[in-house]
Amino acid sequence: MAVETHLQGKEVSAAQFFEIWHHYDSDGSGYLDGKELQSLIQDLQQARKKAGLDLTPEMKKFVDQFGKSSEGKIGIVELAQILPTEENFLLFFRCQQLKSSEDFMQTWRKYDSDHSGYMDAEELKGFLKDLLQKANKQIDDSKLSEYTDIMLRMFDENNDGKLELTEMAKLLPVQENFLLKFKGVRMSPNEFSKAFESFDSDGSGYIDEAELEVFLKSLCEKNKSELDINNIATYKKSIMALSDKGKLFRNDLAAILCTGGN
Repeated sequence: MAVETHLQGKEVSAAQFFEIWHHYDSDGSGYLDGKELQSLIQDLQQARKKAGLDLTPEMKKFVDQFGKSSEGKIGIVELAQILPTEENFLLFFRCQQLKSSEDFMQTWRKYDSDHSGYMDAEELKGFLKDLLQKANKQIDDSKLSEYTDIMLRMFDENNDGKLELTEMAKLLPVQENFLLKFKGVRMSPNEFSKAFESFDSDGSGYIDEAELEVFLKSLCEKNKSELDINNIATYKKSIMALSDKGKLFRNDLAAILCTGGN
């Protein structure tokens, strides 16, 4: 089995990492939990044993933490820390800019400067190139193109050749990714339009921080099982990182809350 061979490798390539992730994230949720996580742990232990290899310190820590519990959950970032992933590719998951949801939103705003709600292949390539340059890593264009293609294949859920905000957010550690919570409360384009217009009373096309707080309170009250009203300050801070000078435009909020994108 190809995945078994990958788990035995001293270094996992970007393409192999994609195959491993795709294999275990069988429901496409963007994280591994329950049976998916237990299957990974079992296969990892068996593959290393079969190859006569010990678990690395990172693997052992992972097995100790999640091997005896069905409550765990890991995302792409966490998996990249466990496996001996190709150094340059691993840098994408260790980028200091993406430590929190707020940092992620600020980075997104830089590359989605036209408020389209997505990055196309060229924009993504520029984003990855900048991450490597900030880490003082040089990479040739063909390898950068390969990484761009892998990232699209890994994150592009609807296969439209571009990454939406919620797709790209998988670069965040699970515990920091508040957008996973919002995935369960996303609205249809029509529902979102009605909701946004009720808070954008002057029809300006944007709302301010105070209006966003009222919007979020309404959303939390309607979706108590998904969103915690006590976390509104955190939600608001992260979402406002998308704003331009305190103005949160319709398309930016749609990228988080609308099922059909903008």
